[in-house]
Amino acid sequence: MPALWIAHVTVTDADAYGKYAELAGPAIAKYGGAFIARGGRFVQLEGKERPRNVVAKFPSVEAAVECYNSPEYQEALSHARDASERELMVVETDA
Repeated sequence: MPALWIAHVTVTDADAYGKYAELAGPAIAKYGGAFIARGGRFVQLEGKERPRNVVAKFPSVEAAVECYNSPEYQEALSHARDASERELMVVETDA
């Protein structure tokens, strides 16, 4: 079943986070991920608000987790760790 990779992000260092974004996109695509929302307009109804919200669709939960653990994504993530506060989850979808 397909899965959604959902990230809620507050960027604290735009330059370093830019390097993350440059490397993360190709890594996500390599594992079958495709962005369906990136930083667009949102309405926070509950919980902690983060100004950047990203959703990517993957073929499966396993593909999304494999991407996250891949050397390519971990290299990208090394630029985001000190440049952002973030939450990331993978959720299986019905379609």
